[in-house]
Amino acid sequence: MKIDLSHLVTESRNQSSQNIDTLSTIEMLKVINNEDQKVALAVEKVLPEIAQVVDAVKAAFTVGGRLIYMGAGTSGRLGILDASECPPTYGTPAEQVVGLIAGGHKAILKAVENAEDSPQLAVDDLRNLNLTERDVVVGIAASGRTPYVLGGMEYARNVGAFVASLVCNPTCPMIEA
Repeated sequence: MKIDLSHLVTESRNQSSQNIDTLSTIEMLKVINNEDQKVALAVEKVLPEIAQVVDAVKAAFTVGGRLIYMGAGTSGRLGILDASECPPTYGTPAEQVVGLIAGGHKAILKAVENAEDSPQLAVDDLRNLNLTERDVVVGIAASGRTPYVLGGMEYARNVGAFVASLVCNPTCPMIEA
């Protein structure tokens, strides 16, 4: 069965960089820099939602809860990167901010095929962490449709944890979840 991804922003061609390979180095860098500037403007549009998540994390930390990132592939690695940076940068206990990646520890360095397609793996990962209603779970997926992350978000909601998503598509299942 072929899945139609053509409606996803993350799967469309960026007209600004379509011919980037034909540009001089300085022109190529200008295109990248111009595209990078759009990120701050996109973040600005969702500052109220980001504030809600920050407030939820603060409340969770106050009662001994944790911030748990969940993702697959690069998204999972970014959550792990942030989680691993919190203890040395902010002095947080290592168990306070946790990053989970589909496929487990070995997937940090090498892709684990099909792990992102299993919602049950996410449930198992969260059960192994003893997820509680005091925790915050942030699902990360550029597409906003990764089954591993969706499975984890659903389980976290059922446990009573605060659930948020970090996605790049303006409409997707993770925003609805």
